[in-house]
Amino acid sequence: MTEPTALPWPAGSPGRSGAITDGDLLALTAGGDTAAFSALYDRVSPWVFGLVRRILRNPAQSEEVTQEVMIDVWRTATRYDADRGSAHSWILTIAHRRAVDRVRSEQSSADRTELVGTRSVEVDFDQVADTVSTRLEAEQVRRCLGTLTELQRESIELAYYNGYTYPEVAQRLGAKLPTIKARMRDGLIRLRDCLGTTKGQS
Repeated sequence: MTEPTALPWPAGSPGRSGAITDGDLLALTAGGDTAAFSALYDRVSPWVFGLVRRILRNPAQSEEVTQEVMIDVWRTATRYDADRGSAHSWILTIAHRRAVDRVRSEQSSADRTELVGTRSVEVDFDQVADTVSTRLEAEQVRRCLGTLTELQRESIELAYYNGYTYPEVAQRLGAKLPTIKARMRDGLIRLRDCLGTTKGQS
């Protein structure tokens, strides 16, 4: 699959003639370039959402998993190897894996609910935060959320943990949709930086 038409270099990037591809943006993101990540986020998140929604068939959950994927992209950009495939394919592979994991998680939860004969199961923080691999990391996420601004934290918690769509988050918080999207991007960047620092201290 070919990558889309290249975009101009984002502000703050090293000078370079021509246009920028997804692979370029991903390489800059791996180096901690937040402007590049913002540009990459805007470009690929609709693709990610489209793929995830085809698998989950649930818009709210698809929004949530899309955020998980973008966190993964930000945190693991250094693992991308251009010799093994396009940035587009690499990101969509992450998206597919996340979506399949969510389907399995939902099915497992449904099976447990049926087994105990309850109509509903209250999901706690650690169950929802299945983007982290261990309980320790879930605790780190919880601590790092506390370092965000109130709007960043509330936006991420509503969309990422409670399954609200962007428009629903904007409505609940009384903010404009572009503002919510921008604050969530900023919050994801700060969350990644905090998690990296916390992990290094553990």
